[in-house]
Order: sequence, then structure tokens, then C-alpha cells
Amino acid sequence: MFNHIMIGSNDIDRSERFYTAVLGVLGAGEPVRNESPTGHMRLFYRHNGNTLAISQPINNEPACGANGGTIGFKCESPEQVKEFHDVAVAHGGRSVEDPPGLRENAMGAMHLSYVLDPDGNKLCGIHRVR
Repeated sequence: MFNHIMIGSNDIDRSERFYTAVLGVLGAGEPVRNESPTGHMRLFYRHNGNTLAISQPINNEPACGANGGTIGFKCESPEQVKEFHDVAVAHGGRSVEDPPGLRENAMGAMHLSYVLDPDGNKLCGIHRVR
């Protein structure tokens, strides 16, 4: 369904340090740096057929997190959910909601962790219990 997700950044170098560390937990490598035709810098993290792009806003307005929006990253284990969270916090993210751990609800059992990146974008590490 999705080709890519793009979010904005007010500090592309800070975002590169943050996302290279956090996405490294999931096995993603260094981003492809790209300058748009308008001169704005963008980062493209490609992994397992998916792309997360980080961009300086093309309209030159400040980047901000989407209120109510969350980007979920599939983790391979409960331990990876916690590591995703801990690495994010260690690299300038902020823990939000409940601590990382097991949640059970009508959608089933899953291990979750939630953080905000340095620009306020909400990220989720998720491992569904099978």
C-alpha cells in the first residue's frame, strides 16, 4: 500500500544522527542524502522494500509533528521494541505514553514502545505476539 513516508525536520543533521541510530536497531543502514530541486536537504532510509524520508519543509515553514499521527516500526522481538525505545531516548527522543511493554486489547497482544523524535513526530516500536 505505501511507497514511502516523509516527515519534516527543523535540523536535518540532528535528524540524521537520531534516525541512523534508531533505524539501525531495525537493520537499516545509512540514509541516501538528496538535495531537492528547491535546495532543501532530504534523507532517504531504505530497508526491506520500505522508505522513510526526512526532509527540510519545502514550504520553508517550521516542521512539526502530526497531532494524532504515529509511524509504527515492525520489530522482530519484545527485546527489539525496548531497544528501539532506549536508543531513541539516548539520541534525543522523548518517551511518551506507557513504558515499553506488553499490551493486550481487542486487537490482540503486542509489545509496544512510543517515543517522540526531536521534531515531535511520534514513533512506535511494535512486535505482535503470534
